[in-house]
Amino acid sequence: MGQIGGDLIKQIEQERGSKVIVYFTGDRNIAPARIAEDAVRHLYDHLLTLEFEEGNPKKIDMFLYSRGGDVSVPWRIVSMIREFCDEFNVLIPYKAHSAATLLSLGADSIVMGKKAELGPIDPTLTKANVGDASTPPQEISVEDVNSFVSFIRETANINDQDAVAQLLNGLITQVGPLNLGSVTRQNNHIRMVARKLLTTRKEKIEESELNTVIETLIEKMYFHGHAIARREAGDIGLKVDRPSEELERLMWELYLTYEGVLKLNDPIDPETMLQDKEEIVLSDVPIAIIESGKKLHECKINIKLKKKRQMPPNLNINLQFSLPPSIDPKTLPQEVQKVLNQMLGPLRDVVTKMVQEEVQKQSPLIGFDVRSYGVAWKEEI
Repeated sequence: MGQIGGDLIKQIEQERGSKVIVYFTGDRNIAPARIAEDAVRHLYDHLLTLEFEEGNPKKIDMFLYSRGGDVSVPWRIVSMIREFCDEFNVLIPYKAHSAATLLSLGADSIVMGKKAELGPIDPTLTKANVGDASTPPQEISVEDVNSFVSFIRETANINDQDAVAQLLNGLITQVGPLNLGSVTRQNNHIRMVARKLLTTRKEKIEESELNTVIETLIEKMYFHGHAIARREAGDIGLKVDRPSEELERLMWELYLTYEGVLKLNDPIDPETMLQDKEEIVLSDVPIAIIESGKKLHECKINIKLKKKRQMPPNLNINLQFSLPPSIDPKTLPQEVQKVLNQMLGPLRDVVTKMVQEEVQKQSPLIGFDVRSYGVAWKEEI
């Protein structure tokens, strides 16, 4: 059976008196992974393999590393894990941002190492470009839209209804009415999910504290990239535990193990990799891991890197092949003419392709195309 962090997972389980499931989504530059629905089914497979000692509390720790993802997934994960245990905690060695922070809200305790970071949970949405397929979709922050409205009324102190209406019309034109509708839905959804997660904890939280946590994480951090260390997380009102020195060491060693496997400190640099090539394909690049004591799943992807060149406009290569003037094709036997035609056609295609490739190589380099495909979870056996 393939294992990556097997021994360290067992040591953490012994230290904690728990069963550990790792959910680790990498953030390598060109091949980042996100918390997503496709992981839920595989997490369920791992939960089914957990064996608890009779008479002892069923305690599950999720070792979590992620920069974020789909905010609809944390509730699916937490509510599923709760079906298998009496106590659920998360162990955070380093980054647990956005959707990973949201997932952590559903834990009975958040065990944060010295380097651990949570982050704001203000959602983003993809801006749909209706009727314009040539323009790529853009991500916009829900809180950016809300902040703009607050700026109009509070900071700029614009109360004239006509002026406010004009500014809001500009916002609608820029963002789009459908996207603004999505902003409201996302805003309401993230608050609902955060509330549901916080109320799953064994230790109940007062309504006033619950509202403070939600408002702080959604609105009062002001910047989506703000890192919340464990002291600040405790000040917000989250249930934060500090690991023992031994657990701290084990958590960091396990993090470094996955960091190495996913090559998080080894950026994919098209310029370096394509020095003497026009294009290459990186196959089965690991981008995420789910691991427990008895199972290992890896999410892998293929990445195609290609040089982007400024090709000459209206390039038309039309090569013609002919026999020497001293030879009249009509005087040749029909069988010979047939063989020549069969040879010249493929030869013309090969030479044309060679000329096109050479023209491309000589054209100015203007950038790189990066395409990811074939993403899939695979169980390592």
